[in-house]
Amino acid sequence: MGHDIYTAIRSMPQQRMSYADYMRFTLYDEKYGYYMRNRIKIGRFGDFITSSHLSNVFGKLFASLFIRLVETEEIRPCICELGGGDGKFARAVLEEWKETSLDTYETLTYVIIETSPYQRKKQMETLGGFSEKVVQYKDISEFQQYVSRFSGIVFSNEFFDAFPVHVITKENGKLYELFVALHHGQLIEEKQPLQNEDILCYLRERNISLVDGQRFEVPLAMKSFIMETASLFESCVMFTVDYGYSDEEWQLPARRHGSLRGYYQHQLVPNPLAYPGEMDITAHVQWNALRMYGERAGWEWVTTMRQDRFLLAAGILHYLVNHHDVNPFSERSRQNRAIRSLITDEGMSVAFQVMVQQKGIKINWENIWIEPNFL
Repeated sequence: MGHDIYTAIRSMPQQRMSYADYMRFTLYDEKYGYYMRNRIKIGRFGDFITSSHLSNVFGKLFASLFIRLVETEEIRPCICELGGGDGKFARAVLEEWKETSLDTYETLTYVIIETSPYQRKKQMETLGGFSEKVVQYKDISEFQQYVSRFSGIVFSNEFFDAFPVHVITKENGKLYELFVALHHGQLIEEKQPLQNEDILCYLRERNISLVDGQRFEVPLAMKSFIMETASLFESCVMFTVDYGYSDEEWQLPARRHGSLRGYYQHQLVPNPLAYPGEMDITAHVQWNALRMYGERAGWEWVTTMRQDRFLLAAGILHYLVNHHDVNPFSERSRQNRAIRSLITDEGMSVAFQVMVQQKGIKINWENIWIEPNFL
């Protein structure tokens, strides 16, 4: 893989590429990109794990939420999942939906937008008989070619954190953009005075100022995605599950080094230039940016809350099973353990947030929450 990123950099006019281009190549290049390779990426034998992999109760709970939106708020029974991973979430949603609301299940459509051919194949294998309900598109542009307007529910889990980002820093009062270059056959960082007008515009729009020594990721691809899909999403509710920071959190001393990092065989790799094409690279979502550009694109912000609180408010405790099963490996025991790991302070939910937005529709959220006292 190394020679290929080297070739790509050498072919650039100044023999360097922005971090955004580096991420685009090492993650999404059709031949060499991490997400495009024929190998397991999620779960025990991959590089990272998601909430959907802990238990299908995560998908079941969202299914119950989606069903309430369809039955009580007259949202169209159409799901658009951005990303989709290996299809575990979609399968759990469809299983639960079929079991609990057969009438609406009959009219349900489930769309998955997934760039990776390998993951699209895995999704179909995971879905089995439920695959007849699912339509896949390789990207949002292809989706827009077939569907000019979408109304329903938009869902994503760890989608925006994989978007390419530019990286900037401030030194001695001056702003620089960091690039990826080569030195004696090794990938290195190179800084140049910041000249990218789109980055400068982003900093102005978001009223962001850096302190000396601070690194900061600029999510221009996320901004473009939100603005370019404004005309696609019509009457919708959107749930975004991810890890990220608010603007206040970005300014804390602990965040001064930015959040760009890799995940390789379940190990956090601080150097994003390690293992190019072999590891996942992510940056924390900027929640204030997602909200601000969302509002520009017509999305009304409803709430942002920690994932454990969201799951509690949505009724996850109703999935706890009272039992006296002595077998710790039984389905009931596993489900109870998974629920506890999703809602305890030591579990993965502490690091995740859920943002809810609505567009072209007014939801009475009091009808939707099962346990509003957890909000």
